[in-house]
Amino acid sequence: MATKGTVCGVISNMVTLTVDGPVAQNEICYISTGGDRLMAEVIKVVGVNAYVQVFESTRGLKVGSEAEFTGHMLEVTLGPGMLSKNYDGLQNDLDKMDGVFLKRGQYTFPLDKDKKWHFSPLVKIGDKVEAATWLGQVDENFQPLKIMVPFTLKGIYTVKSIVSEGEYGIYDVIVVLVGEDGNEVEVNMIQRWPVKRAMINYKEKPRPFKLLETGVRVIDTVNPIVEGGTGFIPGPFGTGKTVLQHAISKQAEADIVIIAACGERANEVVEIFTEFPELIDPHTGRKLMERTIIIANTSNMPVAAREASVYTAMTIAEYYRAMGLKVLLMADSTSRWAQALREMSNRMEELPGPDAFPMDLSSIISNFYGRAGYVVLNNGNTAPSLLSERCLLPAET
Repeated sequence: MATKGTVCGVISNMVTLTVDGPVAQNEICYISTGGDRLMAEVIKVVGVNAYVQVFESTRGLKVGSEAEFTGHMLEVTLGPGMLSKNYDGLQNDLDKMDGVFLKRGQYTFPLDKDKKWHFSPLVKIGDKVEAATWLGQVDENFQPLKIMVPFTLKGIYTVKSIVSEGEYGIYDVIVVLVGEDGNEVEVNMIQRWPVKRAMINYKEKPRPFKLLETGVRVIDTVNPIVEGGTGFIPGPFGTGKTVLQHAISKQAEADIVIIAACGERANEVVEIFTEFPELIDPHTGRKLMERTIIIANTSNMPVAAREASVYTAMTIAEYYRAMGLKVLLMADSTSRWAQALREMSNRMEELPGPDAFPMDLSSIISNFYGRAGYVVLNNGNTAPSLLSERCLLPAET
């Protein structure tokens, strides 16, 4: 039975709930108010009180409103159909939403449920597989995307049946696996993964050793970046950081580009939406947007959504890395994410660090950066890299 809660305090988008059962750190709940269900995440538990950060506006939320916990963390839906999409920080498909402004409590499915994909099997009956093993392949915007064993499975499984090459939807069962305990697992094209858990479905993660060709001579000469490494572009407002991001996205040796606009001003997000789709990919001659995913989160959205946007972007990047693809992640900017962490920390009355930032800020940022890296997959067929480029602004004092 799902745990229930009742609102007993509201401070902007931080809400205190009195719960009637167990709740977990980072667990997702939905708070009902005015006919809307607002998604929130547990950030602190003290006794029977759970402190949650709401991803939506809390205007009109009252003490006594009911909440229901889901039993899982914030998750993203992974599968074919994400390329060329515009998402918000919760992976809602912005193109499916009506109106100019986002409506509170409105959530959309990130993938196309009706589209058929041409599936080509890569394994046969009797093969032994494990989590993240490539089962088949579909092509999306000229990119070979792998359909993999769900990352949540543990142990060795045997392929009992697999469909023949043909057209299938994302919910069609394409493979049936049998575990060592005899239980069968049906696998389709999609899977879900919590955004704050790093994917560790690889054999090893060696130190980066190969230089990344960004295509920008100044960077490649004066401040080179390695494949699987991290970099940052410091600078004040209006100095061309976004333009430099566009240049790196166009020229860099990467298969997939992910743009995470974290806490950006509305005009900057509009600039990304209008200018980026017009960029021509010099490698293919087609639109760069064909192999790009944009995750937008403006500065007027609740601060909780800023944190969700960067983790959503990183999780999607790790998903494509597990396919053997090189992924370039551009997060603009981590300093605004840090400002969001500072705001939530102050609301919870935690011990402040320098400039009122949380004491564990360096640990949070470094753990996030640590998810980037060059990895060797379990199948040993390839050594893909996750290319992580972040735009970091100086923190305001």
